[in-house]
Amino acid sequence: MDALIHARGLVKRFDDFTAVDGIDIDVRRGEAFGFLGPNGAGKSSTMRMIGCVSPPTGGVLRILGLDPRRDGPAIRAKLGVCPQLDNLDIELTVRENLTTYARFFGIARRVARQRAAELLEFVQLTERADSKVEPLSGGMKRRLTIARALVNEPEMVLLDEPTTGLDPQARHLVWERLFRLKQQGVTLVLTTHYMDEAEQLCDRLVVMDGGKIVAAGSPRALIERYSTREVVELRFATGSQQAYAEKLAGLGERLEVLPDRILLYVADGDEAVAEVQRRSLDPAGVLVRRSSLEDVFLHLTGRTLVD
Repeated sequence: MDALIHARGLVKRFDDFTAVDGIDIDVRRGEAFGFLGPNGAGKSSTMRMIGCVSPPTGGVLRILGLDPRRDGPAIRAKLGVCPQLDNLDIELTVRENLTTYARFFGIARRVARQRAAELLEFVQLTERADSKVEPLSGGMKRRLTIARALVNEPEMVLLDEPTTGLDPQARHLVWERLFRLKQQGVTLVLTTHYMDEAEQLCDRLVVMDGGKIVAAGSPRALIERYSTREVVELRFATGSQQAYAEKLAGLGERLEVLPDRILLYVADGDEAVAEVQRRSLDPAGVLVRRSSLEDVFLHLTGRTLVD
Protein backbone atom coordinates (compact mmCIF):
# COMPACT_ATOMS: atom_id res chain seq x y z
CA MET A 1 0.00 0.00 0.00
CA ASP A 2 3.08 2.27 0.33
CA ALA A 3 1.67 4.08 3.38
CA LEU A 4 3.32 7.42 4.15
CA ILE A 5 1.45 7.55 7.46
CA HIS A 6 0.97 4.36 9.44
CA ALA A 7 -0.70 4.48 12.87
CA ARG A 8 -1.94 1.69 15.09
CA GLY A 9 -3.53 2.32 18.47
CA LEU A 10 -2.32 5.93 18.38
CA VAL A 11 -2.97 7.79 21.63
CA LYS A 12 -2.44 11.36 22.77
CA ARG A 13 -3.14 12.39 26.36
CA PHE A 14 -2.87 15.69 28.14
CA ASP A 15 -2.77 14.88 31.85
CA ASP A 16 -6.11 13.16 32.50
CA PHE A 17 -7.64 14.15 29.14
CA THR A 18 -7.40 11.75 26.21
CA ALA A 19 -7.48 13.77 22.98
CA VAL A 20 -6.77 10.85 20.63
CA ASP A 21 -7.96 7.46 21.79
CA GLY A 22 -6.34 4.53 19.99
CA ILE A 23 -6.88 5.28 16.30
CA ASP A 24 -5.63 3.31 13.27
CA ILE A 25 -4.68 5.16 10.06
CA ASP A 26 -2.92 4.41 6.79
CA VAL A 27 -2.37 7.23 4.30
CA ARG A 28 -1.20 6.07 0.89
CA ARG A 29 1.29 7.80 -1.32
CA GLY A 30 -0.29 10.25 -3.76
CA GLU A 31 -3.75 10.43 -2.21
CA ALA A 32 -5.65 13.23 -0.50
CA PHE A 33 -6.68 12.13 2.97
CA GLY A 34 -9.01 14.11 5.22
CA PHE A 35 -9.78 14.37 8.93
CA LEU A 36 -13.32 15.52 9.71
CA GLY A 37 -14.88 16.06 13.09
CA PRO A 38 -16.41 18.62 15.44
CA ASN A 39 -14.32 20.82 17.71
CA GLY A 40 -12.46 18.73 20.25
CA ALA A 41 -12.70 15.55 18.18
CA GLY A 42 -8.92 15.04 18.15
CA LYS A 43 -8.14 16.21 14.60
CA SER A 44 -5.60 18.88 15.52
CA SER A 45 -3.87 16.65 18.07
CA THR A 46 -3.53 13.96 15.41
CA MET A 47 -2.15 16.43 12.86
CA ARG A 48 0.38 17.73 15.39
CA MET A 49 1.63 14.21 15.99
CA ILE A 50 1.90 13.61 12.25
CA GLY A 51 3.76 16.91 11.91
CA CYS A 52 6.24 15.82 14.61
CA VAL A 53 5.56 18.79 16.87
CA SER A 54 3.73 16.76 19.54
CA PRO A 55 4.97 13.31 20.60
CA PRO A 56 2.49 10.42 20.80
CA THR A 57 1.57 9.18 24.26
CA GLY A 58 1.08 5.61 23.07
CA GLY A 59 0.68 3.36 20.08
CA VAL A 60 2.64 3.03 16.85
CA LEU A 61 3.23 5.94 14.47
CA ARG A 62 5.42 5.92 11.38
CA ILE A 63 5.74 8.94 9.07
CA LEU A 64 7.49 8.36 5.74
CA GLY A 65 8.73 5.11 7.22
CA LEU A 66 10.39 6.90 10.15
CA ASP A 67 9.68 7.09 13.87
CA PRO A 68 8.69 10.67 14.86
CA ARG A 69 9.95 10.12 18.41
CA ARG A 70 13.44 9.51 17.09
CA ASP A 71 13.52 11.03 13.60
CA GLY A 72 11.49 14.24 14.01
CA PRO A 73 13.93 16.60 12.24
CA ALA A 74 14.39 14.23 9.29
CA ILE A 75 10.60 13.88 8.90
CA ARG A 76 9.93 17.62 9.18
CA ALA A 77 12.48 18.27 6.43
CA LYS A 78 10.31 16.21 4.05
CA LEU A 79 6.96 17.72 5.07
CA GLY A 80 5.16 20.84 3.94
CA VAL A 81 2.90 22.46 6.52
CA CYS A 82 0.09 24.94 5.89
CA PRO A 83 -1.22 26.02 9.32
CA GLN A 84 -4.79 27.11 9.97
CA LEU A 85 -3.72 30.72 10.53
CA ASP A 86 -1.36 32.37 8.05
CA ASN A 87 1.93 33.15 9.78
CA LEU A 88 3.65 34.98 6.95
CA ASP A 89 6.33 37.61 7.61
CA ILE A 90 4.57 40.89 6.87
CA GLU A 91 7.89 42.81 6.79
CA LEU A 92 9.07 40.82 3.76
CA THR A 93 7.87 40.82 0.19
CA VAL A 94 5.90 37.94 -1.29
CA ARG A 95 9.03 36.56 -2.98
CA GLU A 96 11.19 37.02 0.14
CA ASN A 97 8.71 35.00 2.20
CA LEU A 98 9.58 32.04 -0.01
CA THR A 99 13.31 32.55 -0.47
CA THR A 100 13.91 33.25 3.22
CA TYR A 101 11.88 30.20 4.25
CA ALA A 102 13.86 28.10 1.78
CA ARG A 103 17.06 28.92 3.65
CA PHE A 104 15.75 27.07 6.71
CA PHE A 105 15.99 23.90 4.62
CA GLY A 106 19.52 24.66 3.44
CA ILE A 107 18.39 25.41 -0.11
CA ALA A 108 20.95 27.43 -2.07
CA ARG A 109 19.98 31.02 -2.89
CA ARG A 110 19.98 30.45 -6.65
CA VAL A 111 17.77 27.38 -6.30
CA ALA A 112 15.53 29.20 -3.82
CA ARG A 113 14.97 32.10 -6.25
CA GLN A 114 14.16 29.72 -9.09
CA ARG A 115 11.82 27.67 -6.92
CA ALA A 116 10.11 30.81 -5.62
CA ALA A 117 9.44 31.96 -9.18
CA GLU A 118 7.93 28.59 -10.09
CA LEU A 119 5.74 28.50 -6.98
CA LEU A 120 4.49 32.06 -7.42
CA GLU A 121 3.43 31.15 -10.94
CA PHE A 122 1.76 28.00 -9.61
CA VAL A 123 -0.35 29.96 -7.08
CA GLN A 124 -0.90 32.86 -9.51
CA LEU A 125 0.99 35.48 -7.51
CA THR A 126 3.79 36.33 -9.94
CA GLU A 127 2.54 39.89 -10.43
CA ARG A 128 2.63 40.46 -6.66
CA ALA A 129 6.14 39.04 -6.14
CA ASP A 130 7.58 42.38 -4.98
CA SER A 131 4.56 43.43 -2.92
CA LYS A 132 4.56 43.40 0.84
CA VAL A 133 2.33 40.81 2.46
CA GLU A 134 0.12 43.08 4.57
CA PRO A 135 -2.02 44.57 1.75
CA LEU A 136 -2.69 41.19 0.12
CA SER A 137 -6.22 39.80 0.20
CA GLY A 138 -7.03 36.81 2.38
CA GLY A 139 -7.06 34.52 -0.63
CA MET A 140 -3.65 35.74 -1.78
CA LYS A 141 -2.16 35.23 1.67
CA ARG A 142 -3.57 31.71 1.78
CA ARG A 143 -2.09 30.87 -1.61
CA LEU A 144 1.26 32.27 -0.51
CA THR A 145 1.15 30.13 2.64
CA ILE A 146 0.52 27.06 0.49
CA ALA A 147 3.39 28.05 -1.83
CA ARG A 148 5.70 28.41 1.16
CA ALA A 149 4.72 24.91 2.32
CA LEU A 150 5.96 23.58 -1.03
CA VAL A 151 9.32 25.34 -1.11
CA ASN A 152 11.22 22.26 0.12
CA GLU A 153 9.51 20.02 -2.47
CA PRO A 154 7.85 17.90 0.24
CA GLU A 155 6.63 14.34 -0.21
CA MET A 156 3.57 15.16 1.89
CA VAL A 157 1.73 18.39 2.70
CA LEU A 158 -0.30 18.90 5.87
CA LEU A 159 -3.13 21.42 5.46
CA ASP A 160 -5.09 22.60 8.48
CA GLU A 161 -8.37 24.18 7.36
CA PRO A 162 -6.83 25.36 4.05
CA THR A 163 -9.73 27.62 2.94
CA THR A 164 -11.26 28.87 6.18
CA GLY A 165 -12.42 32.47 5.85
CA LEU A 166 -12.04 32.67 2.07
CA ASP A 167 -14.73 33.82 -0.33
CA PRO A 168 -16.10 31.26 -2.83
CA GLN A 169 -13.86 32.38 -5.71
CA ALA A 170 -10.70 32.15 -3.59
CA ARG A 171 -11.76 28.78 -2.18
CA HIS A 172 -12.23 27.31 -5.64
CA LEU A 173 -8.86 28.61 -6.79
CA VAL A 174 -7.17 27.00 -3.79
CA TRP A 175 -9.04 23.76 -4.52
CA GLU A 176 -7.77 23.86 -8.09
CA ARG A 177 -4.16 24.33 -6.94
CA LEU A 178 -4.43 21.50 -4.43
CA PHE A 179 -5.96 19.21 -7.05
CA ARG A 180 -3.04 19.95 -9.36
CA LEU A 181 -0.63 19.08 -6.56
CA LYS A 182 -2.32 15.71 -6.14
CA GLN A 183 -2.06 15.13 -9.88
CA GLN A 184 1.68 15.72 -9.55
CA GLY A 185 1.90 12.93 -6.96
CA VAL A 186 2.05 15.01 -3.78
CA THR A 187 0.28 13.41 -0.82
CA LEU A 188 -2.19 15.76 0.87
CA VAL A 189 -3.42 15.41 4.45
CA LEU A 190 -6.02 17.95 5.51
CA THR A 191 -8.54 18.92 8.11
CA THR A 192 -11.60 20.89 7.09
CA HIS A 193 -14.98 22.00 8.37
CA TYR A 194 -16.30 22.36 4.83
CA MET A 195 -18.04 19.17 3.78
CA ASP A 196 -18.09 20.20 0.12
CA GLU A 197 -14.33 20.73 0.35
CA ALA A 198 -13.86 17.21 1.67
CA GLU A 199 -16.02 15.81 -1.12
CA GLN A 200 -14.06 17.78 -3.72
CA LEU A 201 -10.54 17.03 -2.51
CA CYS A 202 -10.43 13.83 -0.48
CA ASP A 203 -9.93 10.35 -1.91
CA ARG A 204 -10.51 8.95 1.57
CA LEU A 205 -11.28 10.42 4.95
CA VAL A 206 -12.03 9.59 8.55
CA VAL A 207 -14.70 11.12 10.76
CA MET A 208 -13.46 11.61 14.32
CA ASP A 209 -15.57 12.19 17.42
CA GLY A 210 -14.43 12.08 21.03
CA GLY A 211 -10.90 11.12 20.04
CA LYS A 212 -12.01 8.04 18.11
CA ILE A 213 -12.60 7.26 14.45
CA VAL A 214 -16.32 6.66 13.99
CA ALA A 215 -16.29 6.16 10.22
CA ALA A 216 -13.75 5.83 7.41
CA GLY A 217 -13.84 5.53 3.64
CA SER A 218 -14.26 7.54 0.46
CA PRO A 219 -16.84 10.36 0.53
CA ARG A 220 -19.15 8.42 -1.78
CA ALA A 221 -18.81 5.20 0.24
CA LEU A 222 -19.63 7.02 3.47
CA ILE A 223 -22.72 8.60 1.93
CA GLU A 224 -23.91 5.23 0.65
CA ARG A 225 -23.31 3.58 4.02
CA TYR A 226 -24.65 6.19 6.42
CA SER A 227 -27.25 8.08 4.42
CA THR A 228 -29.72 7.60 1.57
CA ARG A 229 -29.56 8.52 -2.10
CA GLU A 230 -31.75 11.60 -1.64
CA VAL A 231 -33.03 13.92 1.08
CA VAL A 232 -36.37 15.73 1.04
CA GLU A 233 -36.58 18.96 3.04
CA LEU A 234 -40.13 19.93 4.02
CA ARG A 235 -41.04 23.27 5.58
CA PHE A 236 -44.47 23.75 7.11
CA ALA A 237 -45.62 27.34 7.59
CA THR A 238 -47.86 26.89 10.61
CA GLY A 239 -47.88 24.77 13.74
CA SER A 240 -45.24 22.53 15.25
CA GLN A 241 -42.93 20.67 12.89
CA GLN A 242 -43.21 17.73 15.27
CA ALA A 243 -46.96 17.52 14.69
CA TYR A 244 -46.39 17.15 10.96
CA ALA A 245 -43.61 14.65 11.58
CA GLU A 246 -46.09 12.30 13.22
CA LYS A 247 -48.12 12.34 10.02
CA LEU A 248 -45.00 11.42 8.03
CA ALA A 249 -44.21 8.35 10.12
CA GLY A 250 -42.94 5.42 8.08
CA LEU A 251 -42.01 7.54 5.08
CA GLY A 252 -38.36 7.00 4.17
CA GLU A 253 -35.54 5.27 5.97
CA ARG A 254 -35.08 8.04 8.52
CA LEU A 255 -36.84 11.25 9.57
CA GLU A 256 -35.24 14.18 11.36
CA VAL A 257 -37.18 17.08 12.88
CA LEU A 258 -35.45 20.47 13.02
CA PRO A 259 -36.93 23.72 14.37
CA ASP A 260 -37.64 25.05 10.88
CA ARG A 261 -38.00 21.95 8.71
CA ILE A 262 -38.29 18.19 8.50
CA LEU A 263 -35.72 16.04 6.70
CA LEU A 264 -36.78 12.80 5.05
CA TYR A 265 -33.96 10.43 4.08
CA VAL A 266 -35.28 8.45 1.14
CA ALA A 267 -34.21 6.48 -1.93
CA ASP A 268 -36.51 8.38 -4.29
CA GLY A 269 -37.25 12.02 -3.45
CA ASP A 270 -39.95 12.55 -6.06
CA GLU A 271 -41.87 9.48 -4.91
CA ALA A 272 -41.58 10.66 -1.30
CA VAL A 273 -43.01 14.07 -2.24
CA ALA A 274 -45.90 12.35 -4.04
CA GLU A 275 -46.60 10.31 -0.90
CA VAL A 276 -46.59 13.51 1.20
CA GLN A 277 -49.30 14.88 -1.10
CA ARG A 278 -51.27 11.63 -0.92
CA ARG A 279 -51.32 12.08 2.85
CA SER A 280 -53.06 15.45 2.31
CA LEU A 281 -50.10 17.43 3.66
CA ASP A 282 -49.31 20.81 2.13
CA PRO A 283 -45.78 21.99 3.00
CA ALA A 284 -44.92 25.63 2.32
CA GLY A 285 -41.57 24.60 0.88
CA VAL A 286 -40.19 21.40 -0.66
CA LEU A 287 -36.59 20.69 -1.66
CA VAL A 288 -35.33 17.40 -3.07
CA ARG A 289 -31.55 17.08 -3.10
CA ARG A 290 -28.92 14.39 -3.22
CA SER A 291 -27.54 13.23 0.08
CA SER A 292 -24.22 14.83 0.99
CA LEU A 293 -21.25 14.29 3.23
CA GLU A 294 -22.71 16.90 5.57
CA ASP A 295 -25.70 14.62 6.17
CA VAL A 296 -23.29 11.83 7.09
CA PHE A 297 -21.25 14.11 9.34
CA LEU A 298 -24.26 15.38 11.28
CA HIS A 299 -25.71 11.89 11.56
CA LEU A 300 -22.47 10.55 13.05
CA THR A 301 -21.48 13.48 15.27
CA GLY A 302 -24.82 15.14 16.06
CA ARG A 303 -26.09 18.68 15.62
CA THR A 304 -25.16 19.90 19.10
CA LEU A 305 -22.52 22.62 19.01
CA VAL A 306 -19.28 21.60 20.74
CA ASP A 307 -17.10 24.45 22.12
